[in-house]
Amino acid sequence: MPSAFNFNASPFDCLNADERQLVRDHVDIAYFKEGEAVLEPGTRPTHLFVVIKGFVRQFDGEGLVDTYGPDDTFDGRALVAGKASSRFVAAEEVLAYQLAHDAVNDLISRNATFGALLFADLSNKLSALSRHGSQHELQSLTMARVQEAAIRPVQEVDASTDIVSVARLFSAQRTDRVLVRDAGATPPRLGIFTTTGLQRAILQGVPLDRLAVGPLSSAPLVTIAPQAYLFDAQALMIRHKVRRLVVVEPEEGQPAHEGRVLGTLDQVDLLSFLSNHSYLITREILEAADLAALEGPAERIGGLIALLHRGGTPVRQIARLVQELNARLFERAWQLIAPAELVANSCLFVMGSEGRGEQLLKTDQDNGLVLRDGYEPPAGLAALCDRFSAALAGFGYPPCPGRIMLSNPEWRHPAAEFARTVRGWLLAPTPESLMALAIFIDAHAVCGDAKLLDTLRGEVFQLVIDNDVLLARFAAAINAFDSGGGWWSRLLPQGDEAERLDIKKAGLFPLVHGVRALALAHRIRATGTVERIEALAADHRLPPDLAGALVDSLHFFMGLRLEAGLQAQKAGRPYGGIVVNQLSSLDRDLLKDTLGVVKRFRTMLFQRFRLDLV
Repeated sequence: MPSAFNFNASPFDCLNADERQLVRDHVDIAYFKEGEAVLEPGTRPTHLFVVIKGFVRQFDGEGLVDTYGPDDTFDGRALVAGKASSRFVAAEEVLAYQLAHDAVNDLISRNATFGALLFADLSNKLSALSRHGSQHELQSLTMARVQEAAIRPVQEVDASTDIVSVARLFSAQRTDRVLVRDAGATPPRLGIFTTTGLQRAILQGVPLDRLAVGPLSSAPLVTIAPQAYLFDAQALMIRHKVRRLVVVEPEEGQPAHEGRVLGTLDQVDLLSFLSNHSYLITREILEAADLAALEGPAERIGGLIALLHRGGTPVRQIARLVQELNARLFERAWQLIAPAELVANSCLFVMGSEGRGEQLLKTDQDNGLVLRDGYEPPAGLAALCDRFSAALAGFGYPPCPGRIMLSNPEWRHPAAEFARTVRGWLLAPTPESLMALAIFIDAHAVCGDAKLLDTLRGEVFQLVIDNDVLLARFAAAINAFDSGGGWWSRLLPQGDEAERLDIKKAGLFPLVHGVRALALAHRIRATGTVERIEALAADHRLPPDLAGALVDSLHFFMGLRLEAGLQAQKAGRPYGGIVVNQLSSLDRDLLKDTLGVVKRFRTMLFQRFRLDLV
């Protein structure tokens, strides 16, 4: 066998030295003329093929379903099944390695990762890839559980205990917090009292030995389970602006927050465990005295994303943290710009990928403002909104080309007027209004009275009931970027041309919008794509295997887009899509699988919404 066999190509890159020698001992080279069949349906394959030169096309019936180029492997599934189900034809002269059946079986029995990457479904491939190629991810401190960190024990006192007794307990136990239980309250109340509360107690002007701790304790508690990821704990602290969480072990038959208290997880202990600086960024945001002070943390969010990605943190966790940090950034910027009365009588919200919690690198602004009915906003409202949009642009969030942002009067209204606008989108739909509706359905409150936004979103779900024509027109947007099946061949390196694939158009948008359409049809109010998929699967609106594959595909697309975006940033150029001829054979294989999942999902949507009639 020539020494040029590429052991860096998937799935052979997971083999050890002995397994590589096994390949060398049992591989030959085969030649196929243009148009010659490599495998026919129903035949029993005797070899696994790895393309050296040329291209092989796979057909099911008359339909082209896949194309294989240099370093691509086929057909492992037929080898395991004992029979080929597709026709494989040389599209031009082909040279290929052929690895004997018995050697493949031996490799599968020796190396589970090889077997998974060779013929498993998408979920198992991604799991195998994680185990093999990203061991640092499994060892990352960001993947640790709460129970692995330092959980500090905490004592409990009755609500009637006086402050002097609590202070003595602090001194004796060398602690700065106690849990406070008020069994007489309805329902029973469990809060927390810390040394910060001592300051409030002194200012009460009541002798401390006659002042009960109960009214000065903070409730409800912000809790977390010991099995939760430390990354989730960090996100909770950011969201609730607290420095500690109460760790509660859920007990069967009880709500999660009513389980057995194990202690507290303090921010300082969590930070000693995590290898990122999200807490420091949060503090800078919360303590910013002016917009200029927000520029530094806004810039550092991007650096944190790159740091976490290089460290192997899963893209879903990066996205969740980015959503929380961006929300705090936008909230603080609006608080610095808008009078307190305006903040209290309005709701600032974000939409699109930011609202779904799926934005990673900074993209266009998508935001709006709903005002409380009857509230008279300040005369300079337009100037305040212009200033907010300009501030975000200064932080690196470009203005929206469609002007879906606060500086556009169409996206800031009193609640009643906003409701009329929403009803107009639904009752007199146009392509533009349906896209506005799609963006708005993803809305997520970041500052002010969130109930104002909740009521508005409720209008959508009330009016969409049983409106099949509207739902079909809404779902039909999955065809907006349809370019047929040509993307199979574009996943192959052909010559020196840097072919680019817009992963948003090819995969992300039809997946996200299709899930959004199903969620709207079944009145599921979740805003995140994963949460929508889980709710649809729980309601038996999505087959479990397809639901799992959609979640895997979403995260794979997001990760691929993030990697390309970070590379573009490093090179000092704008993001321009995925450079196809720079993908590894494994990434091409996974991309084919995930785009195949989207194709299957689109077929289901066509049937569900009868899109052939739209």
